Amino acid sequence: MGQTDLLNKEELERLERRGLHVTVLSVVFVLVLAGGLAAFMYPLVFEHPEGNKWTLRVAFFGFCGLTLLFVTYLLDRQKTLRQLKQQLLAELERNIALKHQANVDLLGSMPDANQFWDRLTMEFRRAKTMQKTLSLVLLRVKPANTKLEITTVCSATAKGMSRRLRPTDSIFRLAPELFGVVLPETDQMNGKRVAMRLQEELQGARAAFQVTFELSVYNYPEDVVSAHEMEDLVKSLMPEQPAWEVGSPAPALAE
Repeated sequence: MGQTDLLNKEELERLERRGLHVTVLSVVFVLVLAGGLAAFMYPLVFEHPEGNKWTLRVAFFGFCGLTLLFVTYLLDRQKTLRQLKQQLLAELERNIALKHQANVDLLGSMPDANQFWDRLTMEFRRAKTMQKTLSLVLLRVKPANTKLEITTVCSATAKGMSRRLRPTDSIFRLAPELFGVVLPETDQMNGKRVAMRLQEELQGARAAFQVTFELSVYNYPEDVVSAHEMEDLVKSLMPEQPAWEVGSPAPALAE
């Protein structure tokens, strides 16, 4: 999974090894000190006891027992921390997988290029018949990093664009990195304003993923006077044969 690179597993494994080394060093340090102290105590307790020898022996064995308990605690603590880290990593990877699947589902549920041509044909006919305006915004995602997970970026882009659109506007995913927004009854000035609002809304995605967004605004009848012109403008930005999309070629828009 591409997003698991965010976990930086090599760094985590290095930190895990350092934690294990610190624990082992602590255990060795405690055993050396305790062993040295026990060696000095042994003659006083067993060979030349002064006072109650049983009290000294109880204290000696108690000290040894506490040392073993402390060493056991250090080892058990290391084991517990390792298990907790593994559980946290598994949960984090699970959350990333669920988020990735949610992004895939969101993009998969979006209208595709085939639906875009149908909607554009209908809106163009209506605009021409009723002498209304029609604007089209094309947005291309341009990631700076080729290894970036484009699904996550496009999902964030689609969510941001949806927040800035009217109920009458329609957003389509025309290609893996290309979106189209149909704006009925929108003149050239308002179409550019919509594009500026989209740019503002996508600033968070731009900063988070280090991507740029290329927006183009086309209006009927100011920029194009025929359906074929608008169709050619859209096709010029679309891949010739997008492998991710299954469907018939783009139909010619009716004049």
